[in-house]
Amino acid sequence: SRKDRSMSDSPPILSLLEARVLGTQEEKQRTVPDTYPLSLNTLVAGCNQKTSRHPVLEAGEPEILLALENLKELGLVSEVSGSRVVRFAHNFEKVLGVPTQASALLTVLILRGPQTAGELRLNCERLHKFADISAVEAFLEELAARSDGALVIELPRLPGARENRWSHLLSGQPAVESQAGGRGTAASSGQEIDELRSRVTTLEAEVAALREMLEQLLG
Repeated sequence: SRKDRSMSDSPPILSLLEARVLGTQEEKQRTVPDTYPLSLNTLVAGCNQKTSRHPVLEAGEPEILLALENLKELGLVSEVSGSRVVRFAHNFEKVLGVPTQASALLTVLILRGPQTAGELRLNCERLHKFADISAVEAFLEELAARSDGALVIELPRLPGARENRWSHLLSGQPAVESQAGGRGTAASSGQEIDELRSRVTTLEAEVAALREMLEQLLG
């Protein structure tokens, strides 16, 4: 069972929602410290945010309470008593044994999915300001080479991409798109279809506008 897992042997394997709950707590502690530890309502809103989240979730209170129970079993979350509302705190850095810079990177990877070192530096701005991209890369390499279990992995470069992306390993090995641009995850192919549809809509609108201008010129 999860309770029997020794945290020192290897990193825990979390579900997408468990990781999202943990990442949301870490993010809110740094960006809106007055709300931390988080109430269940704040946590639900944070997990289901439409911005700075990929994928966007629509998790209900029962699902999030279940995720919190599992995280409590792993020692990653604790309930804070003493206020009228039950609040939840995380033990992210302590349990995983990572410094605040590294936990900022993990948080952004958990909340936003795979990113390049440059994207991570930008997206970490509110959690921790990295001096430059090489500082980000140094912490990523440290997280990838941990003797008690890697927490991040560098993904194979995608066709046409200039930089490699990084992914966290708290939910196990990520599904990797093949170099031929073939099979990825259902989620990534779904996202690609949405992006293509959006591009087509934009192009259609541009073509219609150009056609109208042309007709006016010819008319």
